[in-house]
Amino acid sequence: MKLTLYSDYSLRVLMYLANRNQLAQIDDIAKFYNISKNHLTKIVHNLVNLGYVTSIRGRGGGIMLKTNPEDINVGALIRQTEENFTLVECFDPETNTCPLIDHCGLQSVLGEALTAYINVLDQYTVADVTPGYRIQKEEHS
Repeated sequence: MKLTLYSDYSLRVLMYLANRNQLAQIDDIAKFYNISKNHLTKIVHNLVNLGYVTSIRGRGGGIMLKTNPEDINVGALIRQTEENFTLVECFDPETNTCPLIDHCGLQSVLGEALTAYINVLDQYTVADVTPGYRIQKEEHS
């Protein structure tokens, strides 16, 4: 399975913010990752709506994490940012046209693999996957 850029960038924003103890600007994040500011703005808006990020408007405003990075589960985020987990057409009964559906074991094998994939992501938080976050936290303790 390949994550969409939307999920990838969502994780990147949260990781960037996890390493900051102050407000950040979308412009700075876009430059840091060399990604479109317009695309990143949509992602940040969604992260605000999901409750991961808070946005402060006006002069001196910006964005920051709304919760601790240790409390943001990677698996939960991925489930919220991925549009679908249809690995093969037989995962969607409405669009499935495969003539082997009643005799094929591939759907159950891929379903098990997808479950394992998500279960692994569920074991990690943004703090776990953010380079330098734990070191920074220990230095300030």
